[in-house]
Amino acid sequence: MKSNLQSTLRRLALATVFGLAAAAPLAGLVSPAQAEDIRIAHVYDKTGPLEAYAKQSHIGLMMGLEYATGGTMEVNGRKLVVIEKDTQTKPDIAKAVLAEAYGDDNADIAVGPVASGVALAMLPVAEEYEKLLIVEPAVADSITGEAWNRYIFRTGRNSSQDAIANAVALGKEGVTIATLAQDYAFGRDGVAAFKEALGPTGAKLAFEEYVPTDTQDFTASAQRIFDAMKDQPGRKFLFVIWAGANNPIGKIKAMEPERFGIEIATGGNILAAMAAYKALPGMEGATYYYYDIPKNPVNDWLVAEHRKRHESPPDFFTAGGMTAGIAIVEAIRKAGSTETEALITAMQGMEFQTPKGKMVFRPEDHQALQSMYHFKIKVDPNVAWGIPELVRELTIEDMNIPIRNKK
Repeated sequence: MKSNLQSTLRRLALATVFGLAAAAPLAGLVSPAQAEDIRIAHVYDKTGPLEAYAKQSHIGLMMGLEYATGGTMEVNGRKLVVIEKDTQTKPDIAKAVLAEAYGDDNADIAVGPVASGVALAMLPVAEEYEKLLIVEPAVADSITGEAWNRYIFRTGRNSSQDAIANAVALGKEGVTIATLAQDYAFGRDGVAAFKEALGPTGAKLAFEEYVPTDTQDFTASAQRIFDAMKDQPGRKFLFVIWAGANNPIGKIKAMEPERFGIEIATGGNILAAMAAYKALPGMEGATYYYYDIPKNPVNDWLVAEHRKRHESPPDFFTAGGMTAGIAIVEAIRKAGSTETEALITAMQGMEFQTPKGKMVFRPEDHQALQSMYHFKIKVDPNVAWGIPELVRELTIEDMNIPIRNKK
């Protein structure tokens, strides 16, 4: 009886050993490569009204990863894998595809989107999954303000950076300004920040006009602006804050605002949109990026490689995408890991070089502090757009960007 029991136990032990041995190859099929790859999800507005911006952002992201890794597309011996997710510029879809990227695709980090309203919908998803979202290029202040959480970093500029730079360019004693902006987070946050930034300059914001993002007929809006501004004394500007299609500058210029002494002003934009600037020689404003302004090795590489590959200079959002790619690589190297907490620690206060020169992630709200550029439009008949010539670089030290995060 004792012999039978010992024999049975030996058979069970052997079965267990063989079972584990048989299971081992199956466990190996849970791809070690997947565990080792660094998975980056680009969750962006690939289709929809901001499609042109999104395309630039993706090209820039891939070039940034390439540049920062010296062409290897590896960090610390681990391969970079980029997963694309299309938000369709819809907040609900954005939430779902970001959750899919974190949950199903095991993304270590996500980047995107373009639209501010879409970005605001995505922020709680990053917090829920406790994974990083690098916001690029959505601009609304609330992203690193009241809606922010600790898993959010932004390489793109925010509305306050736009506003302060443009206030420096336009604001002076005796100047009166009206604004025209899109009626959503980007436009309203932009005007609020611009109004605040104008305060110390002595200029007055006299009128605000908001219109739907798909507006094509600006006649009624222009008339309200003209009526509000025509009797104002001194120098008068209509400052336009606009993203995407249907930019109103050309249409409003055709209505001859100069009849009322009103000058059109706006910030920088993509090259295609700046074709309308050719009708506005001498116009001043401030821009996030124009390929011929920054002088540094990163931008030199970007301009040369983009011309070689695409037969055109890099655009506004190409530089932003590249910045996000560089930031990801630098953060992983510094952290020595893709663990979220290690990355957060590494990125808070992290200084890194970009096509715009130095950027620094501010520890309090993870906003990238960066230079902006005061410009004046020059017209060259051989160039298809109005050229923003540099008047003055506004450095990190020149701009006191408010911390709007209350957390």
